[in-house]
Amino acid sequence: MAQVLALKGSKKLLNAWAFYDWANSVYSLVISSAVFPIFYGALFRVAGIEKVTVFGGEIARAPLISYVTSLAFVFIAIVTPLVSGIADYMGNKKIFLKFFCYLGALSCIGLYWFSLENIYFGLTCYFFGLVGFWVSFAINNSYLPDIAYPEQQDGISAKGFSLGYVGSVILLVFNLAMVMQPNVFGITDSGGEVAEIKAMKYSFISVGIWWILFSQYTFTHLPKGYKREGERKNIIMNGFQELQSVWRQLGNQTRLKRYLGAFFVYSMAVQTVMLIATYFGEEEIAWGSDSERTTGLIVSILVIQIVAILGATLTAKASGKYGNIKTLMVINCIWVMLCVYAYFLQTPMDFYIAAGLVGMVMGGIQALSRSTYSKFLPETTDTTSFFSFYDVAEKIGIIIGTFMYGFVSQVTGSMRNSIIFLGLFFLMGIFLLARVNHKE
Repeated sequence: MAQVLALKGSKKLLNAWAFYDWANSVYSLVISSAVFPIFYGALFRVAGIEKVTVFGGEIARAPLISYVTSLAFVFIAIVTPLVSGIADYMGNKKIFLKFFCYLGALSCIGLYWFSLENIYFGLTCYFFGLVGFWVSFAINNSYLPDIAYPEQQDGISAKGFSLGYVGSVILLVFNLAMVMQPNVFGITDSGGEVAEIKAMKYSFISVGIWWILFSQYTFTHLPKGYKREGERKNIIMNGFQELQSVWRQLGNQTRLKRYLGAFFVYSMAVQTVMLIATYFGEEEIAWGSDSERTTGLIVSILVIQIVAILGATLTAKASGKYGNIKTLMVINCIWVMLCVYAYFLQTPMDFYIAAGLVGMVMGGIQALSRSTYSKFLPETTDTTSFFSFYDVAEKIGIIIGTFMYGFVSQVTGSMRNSIIFLGLFFLMGIFLLARVNHKE
């Protein structure tokens, strides 16, 4: 008990919380953005096919992974409030943080056995890797108001994202070295499998080990959490009841309600851009050869990650000087201009410039959005439910955003039109943010 109260705001506790970003961000970069998409495409190219039979029907590779991703986010949106409700009543959300961390990490290791022959097992590992990452990320977010005072939250939130970018880039560079020069690491062709693909599989194992290993520092210092007082009835469904409770409380929290509305709209666009950027670059940019395309996309991803470190830091400083809402409005304006710029992208250099600009505003908007929400929360020990609401809103936004992106692209026949469509969400976000601090 003394640790929970006495250490709030201490450097050790703040660093331990932020360090979980270092541990788990390797998943979002190596698995979601870089190595796994290349590996997934390579499996189909080596086999010389574009479709695979799943659940009795044939489906192309891109829709298949897209549907699994969407299904995972639906599952995440349902599970997050369930977990938050149980965690609040147990007073031990750290045990759930550990569970979903290990679930995600072990699923990454399981991707080593991903193959077209074992497609169900591979997709299951991919599915639970997503679940483990996003649910544990949501639980860790809910700790922010517990471990940091309001004046510390912008800085430590930005530090967490920055640590995540640094750690993930370090591991990605190592993984890419394995993939591009497998012989140097003693990885050779064997069993009909080329060395490059085998190196990619080893990179999945490295992500799982990294995630488990570095999360131990966080687990050592974070408190268990606050135990809810009162009668415990219907604990399983309590998370959804807590979401209803949060919704009702928003009626008396005008500023928080308006901010959540703005966040839902612009986050929908941000998360969609992050998920489809690689696919946009692969399809719309004139790279030349396949090897130039792969190298160019990898370089772009690294540029985004490295620049994002600077972006998160500068955004935290700007918010301290000009305020969170004004800073978020400026960042959304930059996103609008980026969407317009992306419509005209043609050459690899154009894409590199866009990647640098995306990195500058991507880290900043994520870190500042998280800390702004934490600052606007009412006085409560029920932080898990409030952050569960925040994360469910974000996941629903991802589902809607990715669906709308695909729908517009399919109807118009161009991914460029979808990018312009996303720009409208950022414009709407600016308008809604302008209302956050406006008094009736």
